Amino acid sequence: MISDIASYLRFFDSVRKRTERDVGALPPEAAAWRPAAVGGQAGWSIGDIVGHIGGSRLYFASAYRGEGWITSPPEIDRADQRTWLPWLQSSAERFAALLRDTPDAWLARRIEMIDTPGSLSGARLLMMMLEHEVHHRSQIDTYAGLQGWPVPDIFERSAETIAARQPAERARRRA
Repeated sequence: MISDIASYLRFFDSVRKRTERDVGALPPEAAAWRPAAVGGQAGWSIGDIVGHIGGSRLYFASAYRGEGWITSPPEIDRADQRTWLPWLQSSAERFAALLRDTPDAWLARRIEMIDTPGSLSGARLLMMMLEHEVHHRSQIDTYAGLQGWPVPDIFERSAETIAARQPAERARRRA
């Protein structure tokens, strides 16, 4: 459970750095790539997704601060890959600045939902933002993998590296 905003922001920082790392690993052809689907989120380009990630951070910050579920237009040229990382960095800085000085008690405060009856805690809303970001980062990583582009290992460890270490780890545990 999140108990203070400073701890949450440290965790957010680690998540956003992985998003920036993965977007930064994309090759130049990623700017023009689009999924075969048309219409709705299934047809979003990678630039659309990057714009959405940054804008959503500010959307969740607005709701958390009690200012409403208000969207902000992405400050990005979705077709120009050179604008993607600056937008992610700028939106992360703005998100952190909007939350940094909020009272820790707001984590327990109830926030009315925009589209369904009921409310959720501030802490749950902030975790939703992180889950949302990871969801879209995974979408980008999946598209990259399907195109044969590099996909960074989440914690700088691949499944293959861990698998190769298993015999030695098992032997060490038996000793």
